[in-house]
Amino acid sequence: MIRPNVAKWNQTVADLRRLSIESDHPRTRERFLALYMVGSGHQNAAQWAAEIGRTDETVLGWVHTYNTAGPDALVYRRTGGRAPLFRRSKSRKSLRR
Repeated sequence: MIRPNVAKWNQTVADLRRLSIESDHPRTRERFLALYMVGSGHQNAAQWAAEIGRTDETVLGWVHTYNTAGPDALVYRRTGGRAPLFRRSKSRKSLRR
């Protein structure tokens, strides 16, 4: 059974739980919660994937990414796609005052 290698990154399973609560983006929180559930032995990757509506490969991919590249690799970053329709610029914020 594959598990997150927390010792490699000087973390504990409790650190994964903390990151699943404190991370800014919902996708990042979801990824760390999956690592916590798998790493703590509550559920395996397939069980957790079924519970959250993801494929087994997705959850296993998060574990592999964590094990090879560390926790920073799981932080959500917008990588493309359509730009937001409206962007709040810094100058517009100052006009509201």
